[in-house]
Formats: sequence, structure tokens, C-alpha cells
Amino acid sequence: MGYFYGSSLVQSRHNPEPVAYPPAPLHTAVPSRSFFPRGFLWDEGFHLLLIARWDPTLAWQSLAHWLDLINADGWIPREQILGPEARSKVPAEFVVQWEENANPPTLFLALRQLLTGGTVSAEGLQFLRGAFPRLQTWYDWFNNTQNGLLPYTYRWRGRDRDTLRFLNPKTLTSGLDDYPRASHPSDDERHVDLRCWMALASEVMTTICELLGEDGGRYKASHMALTDNSRLDKLHWSERLGAYADYGNHTQNVALECVPPPRLIRVVRKPPKLQFVGALGYVSLFPFILEILSPDSPKLGRLLDHLRDADRLWTPYGIRSLSKSSPLFLQRNTEHDPPYWRGPIWININYLVVRALYRYSQMEGPYRERALGLYRELRTNLISNLYRQYKESGFLWEQYNDQTGRGQGCHPFTGWSSLIVLVMAEEF
Repeated sequence: MGYFYGSSLVQSRHNPEPVAYPPAPLHTAVPSRSFFPRGFLWDEGFHLLLIARWDPTLAWQSLAHWLDLINADGWIPREQILGPEARSKVPAEFVVQWEENANPPTLFLALRQLLTGGTVSAEGLQFLRGAFPRLQTWYDWFNNTQNGLLPYTYRWRGRDRDTLRFLNPKTLTSGLDDYPRASHPSDDERHVDLRCWMALASEVMTTICELLGEDGGRYKASHMALTDNSRLDKLHWSERLGAYADYGNHTQNVALECVPPPRLIRVVRKPPKLQFVGALGYVSLFPFILEILSPDSPKLGRLLDHLRDADRLWTPYGIRSLSKSSPLFLQRNTEHDPPYWRGPIWININYLVVRALYRYSQMEGPYRERALGLYRELRTNLISNLYRQYKESGFLWEQYNDQTGRGQGCHPFTGWSSLIVLVMAEEF
């Protein structure tokens, strides 16, 4: 954790050029102090799951700092590049934050944990009373700016629009960067992970309203609609994939080919059409890992089958980010961009998988025993590999190789990879 102070550089629809926001403080955890010395919005929700177990006061304080960064429209910049230390580690093209770009609202993950399991402390209630208007504004911002064309659908804004440069245009705003989405970005897209994040946000806002004696009717109605499994299946279940999927203007028939001078460009061998995106991986699991699926849903059984299939998502080291059966598995996105969320094992999502398996194993339903067995097996695999890699290298790592289990990417990475501590303690 660190204390940072400085101004964000923001591009908005109100100004022709980027504008510096007023200087502001931020007390936050960071993924890696030596490599990423700045706050990341979606990382911080995961960081706080561990921090709140250790010191709830510190978690409430960090949440307050993050919510103090909200602007009048309800937007929080997804990267907080505040001060010279943070600025020194960011390439110039990434310094400017774009006001239409979101990031997963994982602060609601931390809030749900802090509000669960007994009486909320006086400190927590004081925080909620002060933060409630900001939380309302943030929630509304998502519904006003990231909504899809159909009711209760959502679409990440800010996707890369260059369809020649990228094998699959990135969605940095989702936090999953190069994870395969629709090959041709369009307003028709529906993103299942964002829909699930909003279901979580609606649940937490309902709980906060109950605690404060506020009218939470609209949040409760949204939560009921977003957790309606039949509506979810209609919008996002791909029978061909056998899993939940994004929807959009998509074709699988793309490739990077070399052209003069030389450089790689994307070629499209079959025109796109509106359809589900055939990518089985972390995004497919969101209705499960955020516990939206009913414990007796046949779709839950299908996802558990995929989870344990070594030809798809299962490895001896954790759950890989993209199925081996996917056309983009371990594929580069450009000549300079190696695969990032296209196969490697990430601990934040594996934590959510382990947690969901544990919780479904406690619910009455036909998959209870199956979930318990997978929970025990996956938990053992994760702990064993991270301990082994830590003993060999002395570090926790940003991600882990799905073929060997070796740590890779940035290190030291004691951000969300430290969630292995909660997996070890079985605190979910």
C-alpha cells in the first residue's frame, strides 16, 4: 500500500484537449510497487478482499479515498497516475484517461464482503452514510454510459477500433485486455462479464439501502432482472459453445499476415455476422463465479464439465484464462503483443472460481458434491504451485504458465496474486 498525490490527465467530451484534474490524494494498494506504482480501479477491489480481513479500518479508508476521486458525472478514472513516481512508469500514450471508459466495479466485491457475516460496525455505517451519494452516482454512471441496446444488457466502451492492427481489438476497460471479444467492435455488442458485475453492484446497493433505511426498490428490481437465469440464458447462452458468451459482430476467420514494409496486419477471410463469440474462458464463467446461477441450473453442470476438462480450462496449476480449444489460444494480438489473457493462469479469477465452488458446495442442488470435489482439487493445485514457484524464485508473479506452472510477467506481484492467502485460509 502507498500514499499518492497528484493530478489525473483526462480527456472528456467537454474539452478538445486533455485537462488536468485538481490534485488529489489516494491511499491504495498497488499490484507491484516497483513496476506498477499506481492505483488500478479493478485491481483494488481484489486487494481489499485481503486487506479487509486483516484490517477493516484500512479497507474503509481506501474505499473512501477511491470514491473521493469520482467526478460530477459519476466516473472514476480506471488508472490513478498521481505524482512523479506513478507517472515515471507509464508510457506516454497511456497517461491520458478517457471519460467514457469504465473498469470493473470491483469495489462492490469488497463492500459485499465488509457487509456480510454479522453486524456492520459503527465505522462502516458512518462510511456508508457519507459514501452513499457517491455510490449512487457511480452506479448510475454505469447504467447511463455502459448500457447495451436491449434492456439489461451492457457493453464495455473504449474498445480498440483499429481492425487492421489487432487480431482481436482489445478491451482494456474490461480489465481482461486481449481476451477475445467480437472481432468487429459495434454498438450491437453484449458483454456478459459487465452484466454480471452490474448484478453484483445491484445486490450491494440493495443491501446498503436496507442498512441505511433508504428506498432501494430500483436496485432490488435491477438485481432481480439481472439474476433472472432465463433472461441471462436468452441473452448470453451459446448452445454451440456450451457456455455463456458475449454477442456481437464476429467472425473466427481472421489471421495476422505479413505485408511490406514488413509488418503484420489482420486479414479477414470470412465476413463477420451478428452471433455469439466462440471463446470459452474466464468471461464464460462470470455467471458462475459471481454466483448468479441457480444451484440447480443445468448450465452450472455444463460449466463444471468445462472447468475440469484438461483440453479446455483445467491445468494442474489452476484454471487457464482461455480454452485450449479456442482459435485465439496463446495467439499474439499484434507483432508486439504476446498473449496476455489468452491462456495464462491469473490468481484473481482463480480465487473467484475457488470461492464459487466452495459456496455452491454448501447449497442444496444436484451439483453440490461435484463442486466440493473440484473445490478441493483446485485449491490444492493453486496452493502447491504458488508455493513451489515462491520457493524457487522468491516471488509471487503476475500470472502463471498454463503448461508448466512457472511464474511469468511482472514480479514481484503481491497485488491480487496474494489472494492465495485467503485460498489457504479458506476464508470466502
